[in-house]
Amino acid sequence: MVPPSAKATSRSPQRSLLAVGVLLLCALALAPVLSLGWFAFDAGEGSRFDLGYGGTEQVLNTLALVALVGLLTAVLGTATGWLTARCAFPGRRWLRIAQLLPLATPSYLLAATWIDLGSRYGLRVHGFTPTLIVMVLSTYSYVFLLSTESFSVSGRRQLEACRSLGVGPWGSFWRVALPMALPAIGAGVALGGMEVVNELGAVQLLGVPTLSTGILNRWQQDGDPQGAVALALMALVIVALLVGAERNLRQRSRCWNLGNDGDADPQWRLVGQRRWLSQALCLLPPLITLGLPVIWAGLSWDQMRAEDTTELLALGSRSFGLALLAAALTVGGGLLLAIAKRWIPNAVLQRLTFISGLGYAIPGTVLALALMLIGGPLALAPLLLLVWGYSDRFLAVSKGGLDAALERIPPSVDEAATSLGNSWLGVLQRVHLPLLRGPLLVGGLLVFVDTVKELPLTFSLRPFDFDTLAVRVYQYASDERVGAALVPALLILALGILAAIALIPNLERLERN
Repeated sequence: MVPPSAKATSRSPQRSLLAVGVLLLCALALAPVLSLGWFAFDAGEGSRFDLGYGGTEQVLNTLALVALVGLLTAVLGTATGWLTARCAFPGRRWLRIAQLLPLATPSYLLAATWIDLGSRYGLRVHGFTPTLIVMVLSTYSYVFLLSTESFSVSGRRQLEACRSLGVGPWGSFWRVALPMALPAIGAGVALGGMEVVNELGAVQLLGVPTLSTGILNRWQQDGDPQGAVALALMALVIVALLVGAERNLRQRSRCWNLGNDGDADPQWRLVGQRRWLSQALCLLPPLITLGLPVIWAGLSWDQMRAEDTTELLALGSRSFGLALLAAALTVGGGLLLAIAKRWIPNAVLQRLTFISGLGYAIPGTVLALALMLIGGPLALAPLLLLVWGYSDRFLAVSKGGLDAALERIPPSVDEAATSLGNSWLGVLQRVHLPLLRGPLLVGGLLVFVDTVKELPLTFSLRPFDFDTLAVRVYQYASDERVGAALVPALLILALGILAAIALIPNLERLERN
């Protein structure tokens, strides 16, 4: 029997290597934001915080979109979450799954679809209101996912008490369910707000100047990196507030999870007009976000024949190659951070692993500008910076699922494996990896699809004459070349549907609990 001191000594070099790997990964993840701060405070006093011409309008438009999109997504996401979690009506299960479909359609593709369909019937789709509608339909699923989880697992005894006292579904919703779900709803609104700040394609196509468009124009068109950095810092301030709110609200929402006591879920059966209205409300957003692009594809199919699609193979191979590389790097990095969080009980290291996963909150144009500030003096290749940006931005996508999966594995499993003489690598290979196979595959798939759909970062950092599917769809839509944009758009849409399908087991788990 190996004494505990000897086992700890034998594992210490491996844990030291693990800690070094985590520190290097955290340094790579945090370097872009640090470079922005260094560049801003190293600049001259007169140009440090100059927003430039149109900068104020871009900030105000961004804030207005964040506020209004947050309000409307809170209403729509909460309504669909409550109806599909706590009400019974025909088609509820399938309509609940359908709420994931809006995640399959990128906002720039939805905007391009609306613009072309509107032009066919003499309508001009342009300006703030269409942008607001597009962003609401593209982001309300974040609120739906978090609110339906809260409605499914929290407050069951209280809802049952409401039913026994004769309180109907509307009164139960306002008095019990909504107050308990507010933290989760707020977290979903914050996630949607981050997507609004990050958005580039839809706001460009619909003609609404925001911080993302301003950063790109000041940097690439005006040749004013200091002005671009000033706008980037404004975007980071907004994002930091959203991240802080999301983090705080998620922690508060955990207090309301009372678990499942084994009783049947209290559900209210809807009949008559309420049933039809509920079905329409749950069906309309997925039908618009997925149905309109499909209708657009059918109407535009004849235009595709007039376009040369020989370049599609090159575009697809570039997009898929970048996505595979980004998925491999982010899954590997996420696994490293998740294992370190479990195996190294160091407060500083734990904090660093959390901060390094915040890249998803940084807008793509901001991250691209920060990477160029690093890569320019070091003469790093644009393709290397692009892969770095993907890995930084989507690290949290893979890390989140792995963290949750590892939390479900009791520490006693690790202790039993080490007591049998297994090293840290042996426990990882024989215990953790087999149990994490599902989260690894799902995380890799989500990163793969997000990379293929990603536009701001790719458009800003891509090498010369190195377009991807997302960039080409945006360019073709800007030039009104509908036929050429059709096949790349359908490929992106199909991949988005695959990512939405990967999230279905989470809803099924909530249905069973």
